[in-house]
Amino acid sequence: MDGNGRWAQAQGLERLKGHYEGAEALKRIVQASVELGIEYLTVYAFSTENWSRPVEEVKGLMFLLRHHLTAGLNDLMKNNIKLKVIGFLDKLELDLQEVINQAVNKTSQNTGLTFCIAFNYGGRAEIVEATKKIAEKIKSEELKIEALTEEVFAQHLLTRDLPDPDLFIRTSGVSRLSNYLLWQMAYTEMVFSNTHWPDFKKEDLIDAITQYQQRERRFGKIAS
Repeated sequence: MDGNGRWAQAQGLERLKGHYEGAEALKRIVQASVELGIEYLTVYAFSTENWSRPVEEVKGLMFLLRHHLTAGLNDLMKNNIKLKVIGFLDKLELDLQEVINQAVNKTSQNTGLTFCIAFNYGGRAEIVEATKKIAEKIKSEELKIEALTEEVFAQHLLTRDLPDPDLFIRTSGVSRLSNYLLWQMAYTEMVFSNTHWPDFKKEDLIDAITQYQQRERRFGKIAS
């Protein structure tokens, strides 16, 4: 969800105002995903590298997550949305961890859209942590090294309960992954939009999906 800060600067506003508008855009896209029958939506809200941003901006992003998970919980329930949050959550303040846990637990039985927020998440760190867990299992002989497959490795990732993404969308004209779902996006189709995230609407989502539908996914095979 890129471009919040640039959107704000273009409007002559503080960067944090862009994040507030970005949160409103996220609400629109979650609702649009429900209406379109999308089964899984994962968004990159805060990376492990974002701690290096100005202190006030980081505090504002923490407040936004806390506020929207609290104020928006009824909407999640009303729309039958199941919430997941992936990342290194033990690094967050305890009260924010509690808010996250309450929202995840409250929505755990919902059967509609699975809405996943990647918060304090980094793809490289995720792979390293998975490798450590596997190494411990091999060391303790709980897992034999010859039994280690891609499927077994994937079960040690934070996304173990989620399918690999079909479509990756990045806004604001930036064309890179930025340490996001590096393992999971081996065969994901990618769409890069020039629209800043606060201006991203249902129509933009539909346009990205249309581009995806026009592509042939080969997974290493030849064209049919």
